[in-house]
Amino acid sequence: MNDDVRNIVLGVVAAGLSAALGWLARTYLWKRKLRRKQAFFGLPDNSESLLVVNRDAGSPDLAVHRYDVFALLELSALIKDCGAHAEVITQDVARQGFGERTEFCVGGPSSNRRMAAHMHAMLPGVRVNNDPESGPDWLAFQIGSERYRVEKGVSEHVLLARLTAGQPGLSRPVFLFCGQTAITNQAATRYLARNHERLARKYGNNGFVLLLKVVNSQAYGPDVAELVADVTRAAQAPLPTPAAPRNSHRSS
Repeated sequence: MNDDVRNIVLGVVAAGLSAALGWLARTYLWKRKLRRKQAFFGLPDNSESLLVVNRDAGSPDLAVHRYDVFALLELSALIKDCGAHAEVITQDVARQGFGERTEFCVGGPSSNRRMAAHMHAMLPGVRVNNDPESGPDWLAFQIGSERYRVEKGVSEHVLLARLTAGQPGLSRPVFLFCGQTAITNQAATRYLARNHERLARKYGNNGFVLLLKVVNSQAYGPDVAELVADVTRAAQAPLPTPAAPRNSHRSS
């Protein structure tokens, strides 16, 4: 074998080794990234998850708002990327505990009784005004001492939460997408899809409650969602009991 042939053979071998090492490195990084994503969502390979959808509050029928359908599609893509499976059920048939399967719950407490139950159990510091007679406070969020009103199509809020049951053996999280309007539910799922890596780095497998503001949805749809605040502490602390009114007594 002359020098030219030997150099060609060595070059081919070196290129093959380099390609193999590169493929192994990319595969390792991809798998590590996937494992982190699966841990954050509580979705190991072939695991089962639950998608709980609300009903359209503006429809007399048992219909699902189209923005909530879009939200379910985005969540389904996340679940599929993790190699897991999803069962879609409506809020009126969701009668089971939490923690055994990862759950994604979409919709406000007035149209989703499952959401109402989760908020009552795990977010005692949050109230949603569902009284249409309350004027500008209708659909407003009360979180601790702060109130967040809605301007439909201009400025709307949504809570994005990752919560855990805190019980031994029940490690699957519950994700809540509780918006003032249907389009904000989709905005929250899209925010989660875009930012789950950053959220995983910041919070790990711990719970959090984030308040997002959807800006000018009448022009931008669900694409522009801004983080208002991390309200985890305020949302998980019970609201203060209103002081009883004092009776004034006039001495005669």
